[in-house]
Amino acid sequence: MRITQGMLSNNMLNNLSNSYSKMNTYMNQLSTGKKINRPSDDPVIAMKGMSYRTELKEVEQYQRNTNEVHNWMDNSDAALDKTTQALQKLRELAVQASNDTYDDGQRENIMEEAEQLKEHLIDIANTNVNGKYIFNGTSTDTKPVSTNENGDITKIAINSDPVMIEVANGTKLQANVDAGSVFAGDPNTNNAAGDPNDLFGEIDSFIKALADGKDQGEIESNIKTLDVNIDNVVNARADLGARMNRLELVENRLSEQEVIATKTMSENEDIDYEKVITKLTSQESIHRAALSAGSRIIQPTLMDFLR
Repeated sequence: MRITQGMLSNNMLNNLSNSYSKMNTYMNQLSTGKKINRPSDDPVIAMKGMSYRTELKEVEQYQRNTNEVHNWMDNSDAALDKTTQALQKLRELAVQASNDTYDDGQRENIMEEAEQLKEHLIDIANTNVNGKYIFNGTSTDTKPVSTNENGDITKIAINSDPVMIEVANGTKLQANVDAGSVFAGDPNTNNAAGDPNDLFGEIDSFIKALADGKDQGEIESNIKTLDVNIDNVVNARADLGARMNRLELVENRLSEQEVIATKTMSENEDIDYEKVITKLTSQESIHRAALSAGSRIIQPTLMDFLR
């Protein structure tokens, strides 16, 4: 096969072009820190990168969901703590009022304090966080306890449906508390004001006994009733605490998944700077050698002999 000067020149230009292309690839990798800049650079890396990135986005979304569950649980726990304190104070008042040595004036003072504690409990039942009533199940836009202008209860409509939020793939946690077991006698009740089956009706019964001033047995009965209500709140907090512990375990698992997904995605897409710099330096040396050899291959012209 006859090798011509033109063939040598064309081969040299092709090799130089390939060398420039490789150096451009290495320069782009150093500039972006990524192995590829277009899917066509390496379709396998591109497909794996899309899969890893989707997995990471899912983990991040679940972490945002756990923050929402934390918001529900933390506010519910704080409200139930205040509920327990208010009920314990009511019980103390009931024990004091059951003392035969208390006169009508003292019992009237106890009654006034009991009425204030009742209003405080109504405010707790109507706790609103970020525009949501956290003690009304899935009916977060409706007050569970309705009152008139004078502050008297007109209706108790508590929705005890669980608010389920997905915190991991296939895992949902109940974010709310069964308010029906705390403030109402039965779940999903629609009680009228003063119904003796609900917490507020039982408090009204205690206040009425104080107003009568003579029914000592009724006041003593209210002590037992308040003990039952305190136990209901404690049980609700215990159930909530168990779910909070599980949420913490889920959060730890999500944090580990985030680290693993980020590491895997980095190993798939990110470059090893030392390797790329070494390859670029080697390619530059090869490119200079090709230029030097090419300058000797190109056929001398008339101008070279006129120097």
